[in-house]
Amino acid sequence: MNHRTAIVLGVQKAARCMLPTVVWLLPTAFCLLLFSSACMIGPKYQRPTAPVPPAYKEPPTDNSQEMKGWKQAQPSDALARGKWWEIYSDPELNALEEQVSISNQNLLAAEAQFREAKFAVRIARSNLYPTVSAAPSIVNSYSVLTGLPSSTTYDVPVDVSYQADIWGSIRRSIRASAEAAQVSAAQLENARLSYQAELAQDYFELRGTDGEKELLDTTVKSYQDYLKLTQDRFNSGVASGSDVAQAQTQLETARAQLIDYDVARAQYEHAIAVLAGKPPAELSISYHSIKITPPPVPVGLPSTLLERRPDIAAAERQMAQANEQIGIAKAAYYPTLTISGAAGVESSRFLRWISWPSRFWSVGPQLAETLYDAGRRRAALGQTLAAYDATVANYRQTVLTGFQQVEDNLAALRVLEKEAQAEDNAVKAAQNSLDISTYQYKAGTVNYLTVITEQAILLQDQVQARSILTRRMSASVVLIEALGGGWDVSKLPTVQEVSQGK
Repeated sequence: MNHRTAIVLGVQKAARCMLPTVVWLLPTAFCLLLFSSACMIGPKYQRPTAPVPPAYKEPPTDNSQEMKGWKQAQPSDALARGKWWEIYSDPELNALEEQVSISNQNLLAAEAQFREAKFAVRIARSNLYPTVSAAPSIVNSYSVLTGLPSSTTYDVPVDVSYQADIWGSIRRSIRASAEAAQVSAAQLENARLSYQAELAQDYFELRGTDGEKELLDTTVKSYQDYLKLTQDRFNSGVASGSDVAQAQTQLETARAQLIDYDVARAQYEHAIAVLAGKPPAELSISYHSIKITPPPVPVGLPSTLLERRPDIAAAERQMAQANEQIGIAKAAYYPTLTISGAAGVESSRFLRWISWPSRFWSVGPQLAETLYDAGRRRAALGQTLAAYDATVANYRQTVLTGFQQVEDNLAALRVLEKEAQAEDNAVKAAQNSLDISTYQYKAGTVNYLTVITEQAILLQDQVQARSILTRRMSASVVLIEALGGGWDVSKLPTVQEVSQGK
């Protein structure tokens, strides 16, 4: 028998020698595990109330009042899938939004943090079970003082340690970790919604810029026609040189404004590329203006907002997590019970190392209680109570902020809709006034300054009308974001799911 075979056989025999002791220790620990599940120290969590009005102050738009769900003509199934942007019926926007969940680096970081939180639950859960460790050793020793020959000790110990969760501290730690993972999951969804909404806002701002640039392009062509008109009249001797100079100045000013729009458009395009997880050089968005008005958005009752916003869900789960910490702090007032045992074989000779007489074992409980800590546990409990009160206040503030955001954008949509109607009337009036001034100029009854004034008023009203439409589209996006973007608390993973790593 060679040396390596002897070692293998020795370890196998040692394991058989230790087996009765280890087999006795594990059922004992299991019984204590069952016993420890009977008691939980600390308060039972109850969701605190939040100020919820019976109805919103701002009335929904007329279209949304007719709806109890998404409009039949709109993709109502998109809300259930969270693809709220499909209500705008813009294929290019749809394609960009799909990239947010796939390529946005901030979102990928949030998703990794959620996975990290789920692994933390498994780490906490492992404390419910015994810890078994082995530390084989071969020690050779010699002392000059004794003058004795050197000696070698062969030792194969197996240690078992188990802390009984009598007062529920470990179980509360597991639940707190699971609730922290739920917070991370809700924060992930809130980040996803935030980046999706930011992309949609940038997209409509870009489209608004396209609309204003399209308007300026049409205006430049109109000014070119007016310049030719004044030049023809000057050549005919019925217009002055100042008329030509004024027309030329107005045309060049409009051309400069037209070029300036490229700066804002480029910046919006770059921002959209980064939100979609692409370098700006890899994304080009086609030119076209906004062709629609904001679609109707179902608002629902204020009470449903508490279930539809992921940031509110995250704040609520933080309260539950803080509640578990109170229980853990209270459990510190009670003694801890630890069961530990050891078994193995030990010998000064290798051949006797594998023999039954060289075995050893020990087992016993240890009850530990802190008798004096100068108020440490009392202070820790007070700290957890204060932390819980802070989470309650944060939760209620988050709810209030949510209601404010809904009200703000309902008001914005209502006011901007009326402003758009008034601005459209102003555009029509300005166009009519310009037509009259042009006719009078051609007839020679007014000078060209009158025409320039009317042109400037018309352009200002037209630009304002495009700006209002862009603001309406952005307000509709922010309203959808404030309402949760189709998310609801049922999509949050349960404590059991995150505990099981799902």
